[in-house]
Amino acid sequence: MFEILDKQFLTPNICKMTVSAPMIAKAALPGQFLIVRNDEKGERIPLTISDYDSGKGTVTIVTQSIGASTIKINSMAKGESFADVVGPLGNPSEFIKWTPQQIQSSRFVFLAGGVGSAPVYPQAKWLKEHGADVTVILGARTKDLLIYTDELASVSDHLEICTDDGSYGFQGNIPAMLEYLVKEKNREYTQCVAIGPMIMMKFSVLMAQKLGLPVVVSLNTLMVDGTGMCGACRVTVDGKTRFACVDGPEFDGTKVDFDEAMRRQKQYDSK
Repeated sequence: MFEILDKQFLTPNICKMTVSAPMIAKAALPGQFLIVRNDEKGERIPLTISDYDSGKGTVTIVTQSIGASTIKINSMAKGESFADVVGPLGNPSEFIKWTPQQIQSSRFVFLAGGVGSAPVYPQAKWLKEHGADVTVILGARTKDLLIYTDELASVSDHLEICTDDGSYGFQGNIPAMLEYLVKEKNREYTQCVAIGPMIMMKFSVLMAQKLGLPVVVSLNTLMVDGTGMCGACRVTVDGKTRFACVDGPEFDGTKVDFDEAMRRQKQYDSK
């Protein structure tokens, strides 16, 4: 049922797949995720929905080969099928509830780091379709690690690219690029959304606060089970314990205890 209709590697270890999942595609909204199992004995892997098409009945996922299960997923071929795909799960982005007037008067800036570029796409796409002004700052360590450049360019008013080593675009990290656009280019934004590695989101939040911007982050990288049962994605938000999978995955970035979240994430580091 959950057939892989298309597959392409964006980098040597990041794979994009289009999967047949009509019911999920019909119900999905920006910000949500799904859970896949490659076979009946496979591990449950939560992945943010990177695109969905209700007409075609498809969803798109982007998977980075990190452990045994994600390597197995990325080794699957076009025409093969997942044993299970469950979703959509999690809460959609808060702007889904905004009025048309709120959306159309907003100037969003998305901070997309690494694999986080993929889940930024459906959010930017939805907002652009509903009349918002959308800027995307896409960043990576080096040019070869940039993904989703064409896709994000197609759904944004401005796509700004930066690399840590200066091999493409602005030389510097994403928070530095945001500061440059606001202070040197006099860009004005009303809402910031940061999705990417935990350390990138932490410093993006600090920069957004410095610039007086409200900022939302997605903590999808913390999720393991995806249903609130395992407790692996516990995070302190505004002094209270929350679960990224059922209470999020998106939260007010200024209220997230990133240091605690990064310590928790390191528990799963094999090194």
